[in-house]
Amino acid sequence: MLHKKSDIHELKPDQLMLTPTYASSELNKAAPKYKMPEGEMLPRTASEIVRDELMLDGNSRLNLATFVSTWMEPEARELMAETFDKNMIDKDEYPQTAELEMRCVHMLADMWNSPEAENTIGCSTIGSSEACMLAGLALKWKWRERMQAKGKSTDRPNIVMGANVQVCWHKFCRYWDVEPRCVPCEGDRFIIDAGEAVKLCDENTIGVVVIMGSTMDGRYEPVKEVNEGLEGLNAETGWEIPIHVDAASGGFAVPFLQPELEWDFRLKWVKSINTSGHKYGLVYPGVGWVVWRDVGELPEDLIFNVNYLGGQMPTFALSFSRPGAQICAQYYNFIRLGREGYRRIMESCRDTALHLSGEIAKMGPFELVSDGSDIPVFCWKLKKETNFSLFDLADKLRDRSWLVPAYTMPPNREDLVVQRIVVKHGFSRDMACLLLDDIRRHLKHFASQAGRTPKKTGSHFHH
Repeated sequence: MLHKKSDIHELKPDQLMLTPTYASSELNKAAPKYKMPEGEMLPRTASEIVRDELMLDGNSRLNLATFVSTWMEPEARELMAETFDKNMIDKDEYPQTAELEMRCVHMLADMWNSPEAENTIGCSTIGSSEACMLAGLALKWKWRERMQAKGKSTDRPNIVMGANVQVCWHKFCRYWDVEPRCVPCEGDRFIIDAGEAVKLCDENTIGVVVIMGSTMDGRYEPVKEVNEGLEGLNAETGWEIPIHVDAASGGFAVPFLQPELEWDFRLKWVKSINTSGHKYGLVYPGVGWVVWRDVGELPEDLIFNVNYLGGQMPTFALSFSRPGAQICAQYYNFIRLGREGYRRIMESCRDTALHLSGEIAKMGPFELVSDGSDIPVFCWKLKKETNFSLFDLADKLRDRSWLVPAYTMPPNREDLVVQRIVVKHGFSRDMACLLLDDIRRHLKHFASQAGRTPKKTGSHFHH
């Protein structure tokens, strides 16, 4: 814009000065960290301070530890930016966002072979942890109804699961006073055993949790075998012990990678399923989903009605206000990709996982524990003791920002240390080759360090 000389006299003093950002007074002293400052600063200055601090974070695209999506299409990112201000819980103000949520629920029910997809019920959550809590509460309430109908005590509920479950299930047990009964790992089995799970059941068992896509090694658990075991037990005893499938990682993968596998609502005792939209649902965090087989599986006592947002509104999620942007992004993915698009992406991720695991298996020190043929997740161990540990390798890989975690397996096999890779949408074959080159480079380094002592524990975040 051109200014006349007379216009300059109308400008404020700070408009007459050109101050480079990093020469401003705010950036010549440390920014407050644990107390709110007394005064304001310019928006550009504040944003630069935050950006500078965030540069110290890792590169999310190189984070092969997380199952969470780290890449979305530009159109999806734009859609999310346009809907950041929508509060998912306010269904009276944002009825169409609520409609998209229900469409997603029914699409999932159909994808998971619900016998009556139009008669199912479910909701979005902030993630699979909340979804698991809701599913667990429904199991407990339904069990309590059955016991009260028989005039029996409801003081000692228990839930059966594998020792490899995600920590949210242990939280559920502690928060809602349910006894956890865990099937331990044995030998080279790091997932639940159907026979052992059924042995742990009694009339106080509210349900059995079976995982599709174990966090520990990426493997599917035998849902069909557990269903068959419970069919015999329930027929013999008159109990009605159900299954909840924790498909946080596999709910969006199994229907496209192994469509013939029976693990979902095709099985009689599978009453509820959860998944993470922000994992292989391909949405940025955080969004999860929980779907019940039919409306009768969600006890009415868990549904609350409020009207102070405008209209009469039922709610049964644990949290209240939640972002609507992820719901819109999930629906975008469904209509944008369709079944063919999801199949292509899942197959591509699996192909990359199999390529990576195959190449790592060829490297002398390593032996695969799983290969990524279930969900695109695999892990490996050291064949024998050497002068480095997998904790050492994990630390060395950080020199180029790769995050490849090393950890111990669940109880009964805590002696075993493994390293795991999660292949997600946005992790290309070229990136995989770069990672393999870096692993080989570090193996050469360790080979040159005769007599070094291997590290016994992993790195910890210190505040």
